[in-house]
Amino acid sequence: MVAEDGGARRGVLKTPHGDVETPLFMPVATKGTVKAVPPNLLEDACVTALISNALHLYLRPGVDVVERHGGIHRFMNFHGAIFTDSGGFQMLREGFLLGVREEGILFRSPYDGSRHLITPARSREMQARLGSDVAMALDHCPHYSHDRRLMEKAVERTLEWAVEFIDAMPRGSQMLFGIVQGGVFEDLRERCASALAEMDFDGYGIGGLSIGETREEMLRALQASLSHLPEEKPRYFMGLGSPPEILEAVAMGVDIFDSVYPTRNGRHATALTSEGRLDLRKGRYAGDMRPIEEGCDCYACRNFTRAYIRHLISEDEILAKTLVSVHNIRFLTSLMERTREAIEEGRFEELRKEFAGWK
Repeated sequence: MVAEDGGARRGVLKTPHGDVETPLFMPVATKGTVKAVPPNLLEDACVTALISNALHLYLRPGVDVVERHGGIHRFMNFHGAIFTDSGGFQMLREGFLLGVREEGILFRSPYDGSRHLITPARSREMQARLGSDVAMALDHCPHYSHDRRLMEKAVERTLEWAVEFIDAMPRGSQMLFGIVQGGVFEDLRERCASALAEMDFDGYGIGGLSIGETREEMLRALQASLSHLPEEKPRYFMGLGSPPEILEAVAMGVDIFDSVYPTRNGRHATALTSEGRLDLRKGRYAGDMRPIEEGCDCYACRNFTRAYIRHLISEDEILAKTLVSVHNIRFLTSLMERTREAIEEGRFEELRKEFAGWK
């Protein structure tokens, strides 16, 4: 831990591909790429880590193809830290899930319809072969529900699979993160977090949130999870990307975030700015000679006007998706830089209040 300001934490995650400063936001590279954004522009946007999906890469192009490139970093030509998710979240994706068994999750490939049983041991092996810096344990991630019996079973499986994941093979340089489940039930979250904390994980993800529950339910479940995780290890809220919610979670002690939020908004012509979101499709920007945001140092703002980007959008040019996505990613990496600085200087609450009404 480098610094603290209330519950907010400033730290460093040491990985085989460099030290990563936290709080940290990671773009999502599910299939081995951040949609519409080449690696050089990720580097330009000060991205130091991202997350890919082991299940997707296992299904296509295949782990062996990635191995022949020398691992996921060379495959993607990305030189920062790479997390890989186990594929548990794909339980929520239509067309993927065939069923859950005691030994693992049975998936259908969306590409050719083939069936694949992913066990904790198989997930661990896949991620080791991919060569990511951080491997996420296989977890049982149900759809949002108030069905307590379902969530109890998900917690039981998640904990059983966590043990199998750790024990599957000798530990090398790859870090292992467990994932807290339990839905919106605070006692189940506490039970899951406490049990995972007893295991030899390098860090902890908080999963199964921001998938349909209310903001109040999310925050209560998050607090229940965090209160039983070790303070000296990193905490990672999986799937959170809205600036006010990120800062709320930082205030509670979360260190790492990921989301498709910046790139999905970017592909739909919505830019993130300090004043809120801008819909660049609107006619008011047709002659606007300003960058997306004054003072932004991203590639898009250094080189292009709102008018040009709006023109690209109107013509359905692919470059528009890239430019707005690059800006949005830089907006969030810049917010994390400001967050780290504010924690060090003891003024995190000022920054948090600045974004309280952001939308």
